[in-house]
Parts: sequence; C-alpha cells; structure tokens
Amino acid sequence: MKAEVKIYVGTYGKYNNGSIQGEWLDLSDYSDMEELQAAMAELHSDESDPEYMFHDYECPELLKSYIGESFIKNTIFEAIEAIEASHLDFEVLEAFANVGSYSTDDISAFIEACEEAYTGEYGSDEEFAQEMAEEIGAIDEKAGWPNNCIDWERAARELMYDYSESNGHYFRSI
Repeated sequence: MKAEVKIYVGTYGKYNNGSIQGEWLDLSDYSDMEELQAAMAELHSDESDPEYMFHDYECPELLKSYIGESFIKNTIFEAIEAIEASHLDFEVLEAFANVGSYSTDDISAFIEACEEAYTGEYGSDEEFAQEMAEEIGAIDEKAGWPNNCIDWERAARELMYDYSESNGHYFRSI
C-alpha cells in the first residue's frame, strides 16, 4: 500500500484577507520537494512572495510530524520512499506508529525499530500469549493437559507488560 499524502495549500496573505483560496495537491504527483514547491509557486503566482499555509492535510499517522500549518519537511519525499520500500506491510508500520513508543521524525530509524520490535499478528492477547509460550517451549503444544488448565487471560496480562498491541499487531517494547 502506498503512503498517500495530500495537502491543501493556501497562503497566509490570502488567509489574512479572509480567503482560504488554494488547492489540494497530491504528493504522489511530484517526485521531490523542488517539484512540489514549483507547483505551489504556480498555484499562488498571483502573489509576489507567497508564504504558504497548509490549511489541511491527509496522510498516514506515521507522517503527521512531517506537515504542519506553516511547514512541510523537506524530508517528506524520502520518508514516503522509505515506507514504500520497506518489506513490512504498511498496516504494520501504521500500527507501530499508533503504539507511540518510537518517533517517526527519522523514518529509517523508525522502520528499523519496527522491524526489531514486530512479533506478529494475533487475534487476541490470549492467543499471542499461548503462541509465545509454545514458541519458547514453555508448554507442549500437542498435550491437552495442562494447556486446557492454563489461565491464558492472566498469562496474557503479564506478558503484555513487555509488549504493545495495535490493530492486532504485537510489538516487543524496546
């Protein structure tokens, strides 16, 4: 899945004169910041020195720190490229951003941390705990007993002190 980013570009000059005249620009239409800046300059060519204002934007959670009312970081295109080049599904990266344990300001470091922390997708904390117990050899997965006697809800509660979950994706605390 691609990281879709759209910005509504107006100017402070127009805004201060009571207008939010501008246009939505889709960053996928531009290859870099230079092309985007040229498009913004053309859009607001009726001003001699436009000070751009981003009235609104639509982007994935993990790119929200790259755009604000008065700025768009020069590194946003590199961030989008890194996200799209990652072997992790976009959904996993979004989930990691949602657990909020790691900054997205340096997207390469963020992706590396996500790769290190990601443990998989599970239907519940209890399923995750049982799978983890089987994986580390704490129980015999073929045995009925004691598996059918284990309080997986309690085991999951204790395990989750060291893990975070978002949208079914589990991450080891780092």
